[in-house]
Amino acid sequence: MTLPVRLIRFALPVFYALLALAAVAALGVLCLFLVAVRDLPQVPDPISRINDTPATEIFSADGRRILAIGGRETVALEDVSYVFVQAILATEDHRFWDHHGMNKLRTLKALYVTLFEPGKVQGASSITQQLAKNLFFSFERTYTRKFRELLVAFQIEAQFSKQEILEAYINQIPFGVGAYGIGEAARTFFDKSAGELTLPEAALLAGLPKSPTRYNPFRYLERAKARQKVVLQRMVKTGMITPQEAADAAAAPLELRKQARAMRVDSYFLDAVMKSLEEEFTPEVVYHGGLRVFTTLDVGLQQLAETALQEGIGRLEKNMKIDKPADAAAEDDDNGLQGALVSVDVATGAVKALVGGRDFFKTPYNRALQNNRQPGSGFKPFLYYSVMENLNKTPADVVEDRPVSIAVKGQAPWRPRNFEGRHKGPLIMKRAFSESINTVAAQLVQELGPAAVIQTARRCGISSPLKPVYSVALGTSGVSPLEMASAYATFASGGVRHVPFWIRRVEDVNGQVLEEHIVTGERVLNESVTYQLVDMMASVIDGGTGNVVRRMGFTLPAAGKTGTTNDFRDAWFTGFTPTISTSVWVGFDKGQGMHDKRGVGITGGRGAAPIWAQFMKQATQGEPPREFKVPADIYFKNVNPETGSWAGFWTGDPVRVALRKNQ
Repeated sequence: MTLPVRLIRFALPVFYALLALAAVAALGVLCLFLVAVRDLPQVPDPISRINDTPATEIFSADGRRILAIGGRETVALEDVSYVFVQAILATEDHRFWDHHGMNKLRTLKALYVTLFEPGKVQGASSITQQLAKNLFFSFERTYTRKFRELLVAFQIEAQFSKQEILEAYINQIPFGVGAYGIGEAARTFFDKSAGELTLPEAALLAGLPKSPTRYNPFRYLERAKARQKVVLQRMVKTGMITPQEAADAAAAPLELRKQARAMRVDSYFLDAVMKSLEEEFTPEVVYHGGLRVFTTLDVGLQQLAETALQEGIGRLEKNMKIDKPADAAAEDDDNGLQGALVSVDVATGAVKALVGGRDFFKTPYNRALQNNRQPGSGFKPFLYYSVMENLNKTPADVVEDRPVSIAVKGQAPWRPRNFEGRHKGPLIMKRAFSESINTVAAQLVQELGPAAVIQTARRCGISSPLKPVYSVALGTSGVSPLEMASAYATFASGGVRHVPFWIRRVEDVNGQVLEEHIVTGERVLNESVTYQLVDMMASVIDGGTGNVVRRMGFTLPAAGKTGTTNDFRDAWFTGFTPTISTSVWVGFDKGQGMHDKRGVGITGGRGAAPIWAQFMKQATQGEPPREFKVPADIYFKNVNPETGSWAGFWTGDPVRVALRKNQ
């Protein structure tokens, strides 16, 4: 058999196989095409009508609209600064004038990165494709939708001129802080028309659409400037400007428009909502999708929280000696005395109010969520619950307030001290808790071990890292005010844990529910042991370290705990009624200690508890007194505060304790 014949016999099956594969592929493409073209959205004429998308609306718990993200102002392309047009093209689609709806080279590069570089996904949409996205009311990320989007982009390119497409695009992109389109962006950020933008300003704005929240220059100027430099370098690479022009623009100062203070006081809350929405649905959907977002915000409580925090910190500052930290290089390095307040509904976990600082526009850092500060004695409830559950101790058991030295492997002995600097000798556990005696807590955690304390905190919802050391019981691991308010709500509910949330439901433009929070509670603590703890925590307010709450006129049944850290760096008070749990933190961002003009340290009872009392007194105004539910196996006993024995008529200052019937 000759060589050519053998080659033919070998090649024919391969050829037929390739032909079959090509036929299958062609059939697949045809099927994809038939599916994709079904119900394609109609391109509006004129193309500028593509910007007529509904606004995303955010509602409070009572159904009031508190924010609308949308609205369009159309600016003619010839009225827009030429340097901005160059900047946006260099950033988003530098081959815009050459392609017919799809940047082939960019698409191939993105495909390569996505397929061969694990963990990386690179976008490749042209400006026309991005414009086409607004015609789709489903923002699912599927290949079919991307293909349909491409078909619409081809239709747009065939029907309209490049100038019309570009004009429609620059009038619909989001720049953040409610600014849509280049006209609104120029006024919002620089208080000028779109035609007056300079190269530095144009480059800054062209970098914002990638992530309007992340690059917001009002909040993150350095981050926005870094993004500006990326835009300028792209303009250099595409030959639009010279390297020297880029360097000059990057070095030029930016005169941002001064933001007018919003009439709302819910900015910290909305900031949390917007970040959650962007993480869940992407900025594209949030700013273009016409979402209807129903939150848990109680506008009235939010206003009370903002006022209580501002006024409370103001009162503290008047009586404080404030030293500027040594490492502060400039005046604006120090945000002054700060605070945070979070209030959570006990029955559902819904966040009713959230304040992350004194002034959102001056310090937008959200301390209510992002601040992980040591809670000090505010962490002791997790210790005392663990001791009563695991060691079967009772609030009437006698402990001793004495100097303590606990050996720590590989370290110096741990010698915790009381804030008062003295010791009271034998006393019952309830009294030790209400007076926040550190040496007693240290002995208890030594007997129990830190693992059980951490486990209880986790069951209640504390998710921040907790070090498995003895001192964790005294609050030496950082937590956030949201965690504390939510965890204490578990105590208030009798041991039922509700996950905190601030978005109740999200609907698309057609009213279809995209996301809904279903309230579910999980029993994580023993009800009777929890009540014993709550009764102990009530004594903190009625006569312990948090008694300022009663002195300020708050009379409803309530329980809580103060917290103060070493050198008075943090002052906490977290407390609750049967319906609402609220946590307050006060301190400096840089962690310097808080002292009054006489040099006396500011404790949680002095710094945070008054703010809590002011807020809760107004937040619960008009509510009838509601007692905490007493489990069936709980009984009460008056005991001697030093011996724990039955109190007789001769006993001075007897203490009522809650005991379980098997104790």
